[in-house]
Amino acid sequence: MAVIDINADLGEGFGIWELGDDLGLLGVITSANVACGFHAGDPLVMRRVCGWAVERGVTIGAQVSYRDLAGFGRRAMDVPAPELTAEVLYQVAALDGIARAEGGRVAYVKPHGALYNRVVGDREQAGAVAAAVRAYDPSLPLLTLPGSVVHEVAGGLTVVNEYFADRAYTPEGTLMPRGEPGAVIHDPGVVVERAVRMAAGEAVAAADGTEIVLDARSICVHGDTPGAVELARLVREALTGAGVGLESFA
Repeated sequence: MAVIDINADLGEGFGIWELGDDLGLLGVITSANVACGFHAGDPLVMRRVCGWAVERGVTIGAQVSYRDLAGFGRRAMDVPAPELTAEVLYQVAALDGIARAEGGRVAYVKPHGALYNRVVGDREQAGAVAAAVRAYDPSLPLLTLPGSVVHEVAGGLTVVNEYFADRAYTPEGTLMPRGEPGAVIHDPGVVVERAVRMAAGEAVAAADGTEIVLDARSICVHGDTPGAVELARLVREALTGAGVGLESFA
C-alpha cells in the first residue's frame, strides 16, 4: 500500500492580517509548513500554529524564504550564498525554538515561493540552503521537487520529493510559473484525480498534454486558495478511499 504525506503552507498571516484557515487545515494534513517570518508570519502567529499542530499531532516543518514580506516571498532575488545560509539558519532556529516551547519541534525544512523554485535548478542557492540545514541539524529532511539539484548538493541530508495536485507542470516536471494562465488548477475534480494518480505512481498530464510521472512521498495542497480546507479534505478522502496510507515523512 502506498503511503503519502499531505502538507500545506500555514502561519502565513501577519499581525491583524489573516490568510487561510490554519486550524481547519490542521484537521486534514499530516505535515505543516510553517512560515518563519521572512515571507509571512510573525512570532505570535508562529506560536499559535505550532501549538495547534502539537495538539493535533501534525508534524511541523520550517518554511524558509527569501526576505520578502512585501512580495510574499514570490519575487526573484539574488542573495549571496553565505547570507542566504545565515538567513535560512535564522528562520529554522527561530521556528524550532517556538515549536519546542509548545512541546514540539521542527522536523523538516521546505523552501517557499521564489526560493523553492530557484533551488530546483541553481546549485549555489540550493547548496546555501542545504548548508544551513546541515549547520542546524543534519537529521532534518529537505522537501523539494523530484529532479531538483537539491538532491545533488544535499551533502548527506535526506531529501524528500513532493508533488502538487493543484499546480500545472511543465513537460520537464517543474512547476509552471504562477503568472502563466492555468498554473493553478481550481477544479476540485481534477485536483483529486491527479492526487490519486500521482500517489499510485501513474502519469498525469503536463501543461502541454504530455504525460509525466512524479515519484514523490508527499503531496502539497495550498492553504491560500479559496476553499482550501474543503479541497484538502476531498484529497484526503480520495487517497484513503484508494487505499493510500497517510503518514508524515518526518
